[in-house]
Amino acid sequence: MLQIAVFPNRSKRRAAEIVDRIFNFYKGKEVRLMMPAGDARLYRKERYGLPCVERVHVDMALSIGGDGTLLGVCRRFTDQIVPVCGINIGTLGFLADIETEELEGHLAKILAGEYRIEHRLQLSALVQNDLTQKYLGRAINDVVIAKGGAARMLSLGLYINQTHLMDYKADGLIVSSPTGSTAYSLSAGGPILNPTIRGVLLTPICAHTFQIRPLVVGENDEIRLKIGNVHQDVIVTLDGQESFYVRPGDEIIVRKASVTAQIVKFEDKDYYTVLRTKLLSF
Repeated sequence: MLQIAVFPNRSKRRAAEIVDRIFNFYKGKEVRLMMPAGDARLYRKERYGLPCVERVHVDMALSIGGDGTLLGVCRRFTDQIVPVCGINIGTLGFLADIETEELEGHLAKILAGEYRIEHRLQLSALVQNDLTQKYLGRAINDVVIAKGGAARMLSLGLYINQTHLMDYKADGLIVSSPTGSTAYSLSAGGPILNPTIRGVLLTPICAHTFQIRPLVVGENDEIRLKIGNVHQDVIVTLDGQESFYVRPGDEIIVRKASVTAQIVKFEDKDYYTVLRTKLLSF
């Protein structure tokens, strides 16, 4: 029996409709559906609610929302590798592969196993100083090092592996996976990378110099960013969902994570078709 966890974005107006369509479609089929207990109560699916979905075996997770919802579901399953399939009821939904008008047809494909799983690079982020090293977490899209509320720029030292590449002043730096190249990095002037490219993208945020430009490095390279002596807050953000304050003199280390994110895709869409229809014409 296929075990599927359903994660709706409560803030989306159409989430209740999509939840009902999923449950109606799989009714009487060899599928066990489950939801977090709070969501199950909200959407009147109490008997499908579990106090901790992440601790039971799940064959696939369905995220109902936009790309942020999908990233959040991927991040929930840190202790087990679960393919995540996105149902788009957001604005863009570049990662989410199912549109509402094709929902039932793709739910049937899931039941028949007619899909593929793309293994997407994840990034690990750490912060260290002379005394300690602390693991912050993983990101599928990006690790962003940026200033807090003050208007002053940051003084940053950029190292690739053991090479001190340069010092510069900027509002921050985006360290992005190829998956995240169409997110914040794109808005900051970075290029679009096909997710199959084995690299990591470094995109400066409002750099006060002509010497640094977006840079693609190898996926196995280690990126270190040393925070200079600044009198303002500096924040490290993972996928726009988790934030950590760091101090002057700290070093932020970003490297390839030991596990990949698993995103469900269907054969009726390829990367460049999605790029054209969802992004270049948006």
